[in-house]
Amino acid sequence: MKKKDKYLVSPDISDLSLTKTISGYNENLKPLKTKVINEKSLTIFLNKQEIVTLMTIGDHSKYLAIGYLLNQNMLKKNDKILKINHEKDLNTIVIKTNRKTNYEKKIEKKITTSGCAVGTVFGDIYDEITKTSIKSKTKIKHSWIYEISKKINLTPSLYLEAGAVHGCAIIHNNNPLIYMEDVGRHNAVDKIAGYMFLKKIKSSNKFFYTTGRLTSEMVIKTVKMNIPVLISRSGFTSWGVELARKTNLTLIGRAKGKKYIVLSGEQRIDHGK
Repeated sequence: MKKKDKYLVSPDISDLSLTKTISGYNENLKPLKTKVINEKSLTIFLNKQEIVTLMTIGDHSKYLAIGYLLNQNMLKKNDKILKINHEKDLNTIVIKTNRKTNYEKKIEKKITTSGCAVGTVFGDIYDEITKTSIKSKTKIKHSWIYEISKKINLTPSLYLEAGAVHGCAIIHNNNPLIYMEDVGRHNAVDKIAGYMFLKKIKSSNKFFYTTGRLTSEMVIKTVKMNIPVLISRSGFTSWGVELARKTNLTLIGRAKGKKYIVLSGEQRIDHGK
C-alpha cells in the first residue's frame, strides 16, 4: 500500500497468539503443518453487570467491548468511560462509566442473529433503526468501488495467513483507514465502532466494507454508526435490503472486479470521472 493509504489500525499478523500451527494431512494423505485461528471467549461487563460472552480471536478487546455496547444501545455517545479493566487470564473485560446502568430487562429481549460465531441484537434496536434515515450527502465514485476492493484484497491479513475470519474496513474516499478481522463479522464491526468512538473519528463521510454477507445485522450496525455506504464482495439477504431502503443506506453487494450490484441508495454513486 502507498504511504498515504497506511491503516490507522489493522490486525497484527506477527502476533503469535492469534494463530497456532497444527499437524494434519493434505488430499493425498501427505503430512503437513498449517496455521489455524485461535478462538477464545471474552466476557463483557458493564459496570457491575455481566452482559455477554463473545467468541473472538482476542485482539483489540477494548475496542470490541466498547463497540459491542455502543451497537447494543447500552453505551450512549455522551457516556464518559471512567475505566477499562481487561483481565486476560480470566478472559473478562469490565467497562466502567459515570452513568449508572442496569440492563437486566433488555438482556431478556435478546435476538440471535445469523452472524458467524452467532451474533446478538436486542429487540428495541430494530424499532429504533426503522425510524432512522441517514442524511449524509457523501457520494462514492464508481471507480472507487473497484479500487477499494482491490486494496482490501492486497492487505496483509489473518485471512490470508489462516482463513476462518471475516474482515471489515472503514474507507475515506478510496483509502482504507481501519481494518479489523474476527471469527464473526459482527465482532469486526464492533471493534471498528469502539475504535472510532474512542478516537472521535467522524463517520458520516466514510464508507464501510465487509467481506461477509449483507444481512440485517450488518445494516443495523452500519446505520447505528451513521455511515452512509455499505459494500461487500458477498451477497444480500432480503431483510438486509429492506432495512437499507427504510434507512436510506447505500447497499452495494457482489463487488468483485469492476462489477457490483446496488439494491439501495443508488443516488450516492457518482458515475462521473
